[in-house]
Amino acid sequence: MTEAILQIKDLSVDFRVEGGKSHAVKGVSFEINPGETLAIVGESGSGKSVTALSILQLLPYSSASHPSGSILYRGQELMGADEATLQHARGNNISMIFQEPMTALNPLHVVEHQIGEVLSLHKNLNAAQARTRILELLLLVGIPEPEKRLNAYPHQLSGGQRQRVMIAMALANEPEILIADEPTTALDVTIQAQILNLLKELQSQLGMALILITHDLAVVRHMADRVLVMTGGEIVEQAATRDIFERPQHSYTKHLLAAEPGGKPAHPPDDADVVMTAEDLRVWFPIKAGIFRRTVDHVRAVDEISLEVREGHTVGVVGESGSGKTTLGLALLRLISSQGAIQFQGQAIDGLGGKVLRPLRRQMQIVFQDPFSSLSPRMSIAQIIEEGLLVHGEGGTQDERRALIARTLEEVGLEPSAMDRFPHEFSGGQRQRVAIARTMVLQPRFVVLDEPTSALDVSVQAQIVDLLRDLQQRHRLAYLFISHDLKVVRALADEVIVLRDGKVMEQGKADQIFDAPQTDYTKALMAAAFDLEAATGDGGGAVSI
Repeated sequence: MTEAILQIKDLSVDFRVEGGKSHAVKGVSFEINPGETLAIVGESGSGKSVTALSILQLLPYSSASHPSGSILYRGQELMGADEATLQHARGNNISMIFQEPMTALNPLHVVEHQIGEVLSLHKNLNAAQARTRILELLLLVGIPEPEKRLNAYPHQLSGGQRQRVMIAMALANEPEILIADEPTTALDVTIQAQILNLLKELQSQLGMALILITHDLAVVRHMADRVLVMTGGEIVEQAATRDIFERPQHSYTKHLLAAEPGGKPAHPPDDADVVMTAEDLRVWFPIKAGIFRRTVDHVRAVDEISLEVREGHTVGVVGESGSGKTTLGLALLRLISSQGAIQFQGQAIDGLGGKVLRPLRRQMQIVFQDPFSSLSPRMSIAQIIEEGLLVHGEGGTQDERRALIARTLEEVGLEPSAMDRFPHEFSGGQRQRVAIARTMVLQPRFVVLDEPTSALDVSVQAQIVDLLRDLQQRHRLAYLFISHDLKVVRALADEVIVLRDGKVMEQGKADQIFDAPQTDYTKALMAAAFDLEAATGDGGGAVSI
């Protein structure tokens, strides 16, 4: 029997909070063998990432403590080890890919410096040796023409490229254990497939053990040998992947497996009233060059797009990052300049100025992707929801407005007593409900939903999808639903527009797009979303888009 390379025994983690302690991890025990992939799954707050950070002793000493536990790497105790021991283990033996590369990478340093720092600390390579190794690593993780990326800053790279740089840094010293904390959560489905395929190939080449932390069960099914399920800081089930998916034992595991967004659109009548239309819509951003900053070309973010959204209908807009999805939504709401005809409820709005347009804005609303950044941290929930009412002179007296806010909070599944609390006091799903309430209190006719579920756990995603569907049926709302999560789009959309580089690749009824896609690009998107194995291949090449 293979001897475990890493053993976690009775690990507990407490955080000091005002008035006492928070028990984040409670008596967790597990092990991982060489070359094995262990997935740790659970919702936000379950203790997944805290457990992973504890392995490398990366939790802040000022607020975190370990009441119990042992972390053995090849028999060597890491819990409470001295700094020299930990520094050798970090990077050399055990590396970590963090969840959000844009925050994990230093924005002030170029790619060469960031990967080179790992090599200089652990390998004592000189500048020339480090550059050679960096180029090898960038090629290994699938970045073409790596010489051109050496002097790039993180903001100059796409999401997939940033994640690949993070992987290159983690692999620089060929570790025996790689911890990947939600490595694909923020990525488009096709890039996700490429990153997962890359991890599998690298694991095979280097013989690494992989600890994969994720809430995406499709990724778990495809990648993991064993699964460990956590909730409330405890392990409630661990077993072989097939057993977890086919014979789950714990009620929480069954809840996770049943939580994927489901259901179908209500299929409102095809002749419902038209709410929003666009014809040959264009949003071009100028590219300027030279001393006099003359326009030499344009970025065609939205290029000749026509669409129609009817009462009670949802038009889903899908495509990779940079395809023009969000730009299209902002243009329809007249939040950015555009060319082409736009009509809202039969009225041309493409030529209207701010003052004339303002009365219509109450009926045209947007829900943003990240509620934590779109809600003011300095305002209470009541103030956030009330703000739109005050701007548009709606809601009556203060008491009448508070009563309306209370009813709206109940409608989105929140207690009215929550209105005097602040955004940081809520979970991600609750904050998104607040963002939806802020929109719904104005009784809009047309709502742009910009990735409203992408930052949420799968069970919370299902709840928000059900809520949006219920609100739409109750108020006959017209939705433009922007997402790269095709499973969520399928649960909501009546029609789908597939975008790539600002152009429509395919457009039509949702069933037609999902069941019989016509273009290679759409087929690749569908494969990446619904058939992960086909998208990544059996150790073969990544999806080519």
